[in-house]
Amino acid sequence: MRAFTFQNPTRLHFGEGQLDKLPAEAARYGKNVLLVYGGGSIKRNGLYDAVMAKLNEADCVVTELAGVEPNPRITTVYRGAELCKANRIDWVLAVGGGSTLDCGKAIAAAAKFDGDFWDVVIKKATVQAALPLGTILTLAATGSEMNGNSVISNDQTLEKHGWASPYVYPAFSILDPAFTASAPKDHTVYGIVDMMSHVFETYFHKDSNTPVQDGFCESILRAVIETAPKLVNDLTNLEYRETILYCGTMALNGVISMGIAGDWANHDMEHAISAVYDIPHGGGLAILFPNWMNYVVEDNVEKFRKFAVNVFGVSTEGRSDLEVAKAGIEALRSFWDSIGAPSRLSDYNIDDSRLEEMALKVTGESGSRGRFRELKKEDVLAIYRMAL
Repeated sequence: MRAFTFQNPTRLHFGEGQLDKLPAEAARYGKNVLLVYGGGSIKRNGLYDAVMAKLNEADCVVTELAGVEPNPRITTVYRGAELCKANRIDWVLAVGGGSTLDCGKAIAAAAKFDGDFWDVVIKKATVQAALPLGTILTLAATGSEMNGNSVISNDQTLEKHGWASPYVYPAFSILDPAFTASAPKDHTVYGIVDMMSHVFETYFHKDSNTPVQDGFCESILRAVIETAPKLVNDLTNLEYRETILYCGTMALNGVISMGIAGDWANHDMEHAISAVYDIPHGGGLAILFPNWMNYVVEDNVEKFRKFAVNVFGVSTEGRSDLEVAKAGIEALRSFWDSIGAPSRLSDYNIDDSRLEEMALKVTGESGSRGRFRELKKEDVLAIYRMAL
């Protein structure tokens, strides 16, 4: 494995009743808080009132930014940063799913950034400071509650990019499975696909001597595969919600990727699609990943064989290693189909008219993406065409 340094500063409050920790957390960071949330589901399910009651206990002065988009926009980040400056905000509280948390991270950093924050997103500048951030999660998916990653879109340039900074790790995150119980089936499924995809981006790597990390990955995947079908048929079951919630956090808080350089080409390819077509991130990943797997399987048949056997229990009897490997990929496709995930770009009415444009966003004319196998533009185009 590679040499590494690991630190995760987020305090994770996980489980029933953990919202009670919010007043004490608020007292650490100041009275003036920017409350960031999305389209209003937290008001319909009662979480907004519960959060406001706890902030009132801490005598907080609350400024609100509502309406964060499912693919959060840089324009919303700008609005949030201006609110922070105008209201002398001490800290940011993001309440919602991964998009809201990603936007909250960008706002917390943009409030301390002198310049156009889009330069940070496209990696022309770096973050040097950020306001403290707290998060309360309502959807198990991205792992944003315990990492320094964020994804922001620009609807003017039709770009969507991930960026990261150690300054935007949440200071604390509150995860109560009950807060995720009102998530509808489609959002729940997208979250399940997203967290599994985070594990895949780590699991399919080229580093050696990683039995512990690979075992962590396989364990998370097995837990999701066992629990997800039960959850989609019983959306208010808090035990199932709890398991999936924990899996989503562990998939991308850095624990399983110590000493590993992951691939991440599928996320880059999906970001290009959702930048142009504004589709759900998890939906795009459900379409792309099995096609990517079939495209690269012969680069490391043994790793895909291991995945098939250890994650899906594929039988090896009478099969070559490549046949076992491909059976594992088919098992993944069948599993995602069974819980209602999309399988083709045509499911979103996407045709071949803009494939070249999207591939160019991923690699440029002569660049590449991915580490398990470096993908050139023609490789990305081939995978997109497989996914039509």
